[in-house]
Amino acid sequence: MLLSVVIPALNAAATLPATLAALGDVAEVVVVDGGSTDGTPAVARQWGTRVLTAPRGRGGQIAAGIAASHAAWLLLLHADTVLQPGWREAAAALMAEGPARAGYFRFALDSADPRARRLERLVAWRCRRFALPYGDQGLLIARSLLHSAGGMRPLPLMEDVDLVRRLGRKRLRALPASALTSAGKWQRQGWMRRSARNLACLALYLCGVPPRRIARVYE
Repeated sequence: MLLSVVIPALNAAATLPATLAALGDVAEVVVVDGGSTDGTPAVARQWGTRVLTAPRGRGGQIAAGIAASHAAWLLLLHADTVLQPGWREAAAALMAEGPARAGYFRFALDSADPRARRLERLVAWRCRRFALPYGDQGLLIARSLLHSAGGMRPLPLMEDVDLVRRLGRKRLRALPASALTSAGKWQRQGWMRRSARNLACLALYLCGVPPRRIARVYE
């Protein structure tokens, strides 16, 4: 596919191989490392990806990867998110329609816990009601559309919310394929606690709190 995939990474050596394997044949994959200590850059190079380094912070890392990539279409993807079968067909259909809209995938978690299913339903509702997908759902976007929306801002956190709010509902589409994300944070920190923290970060952002301060809450 004539598609540049940009993946911000930080200590993602354990999850990155599955993420890369699911991509298959694409024009370009750029992994932007934010200072990993677990060998993430070496793992990425083993898969033949282009590896860059940038100061830690997803927005800045993604912006660096976008600037270094070449394809007319971009897929912004987290290092612990594995696109599921059917994603290529869904992406190709959106790309064939032209650059007017960006697409995001269904949120799914790699856990059999019933709480994971409840969280998936809540995320689906959030996307329908508020047109607010997060970065762990991936974002397929034409470079021209990204440019017209103001580009990727180098925020340490909430860069995904910042971008999709600038795009707005009319320029977003849900794609008929899933993005399977690691449930590790919820399992380690507690399902309610992690979800409450994510919601608190969103509320703080919408209230105008600077993302650098929100990042302290998120971590």
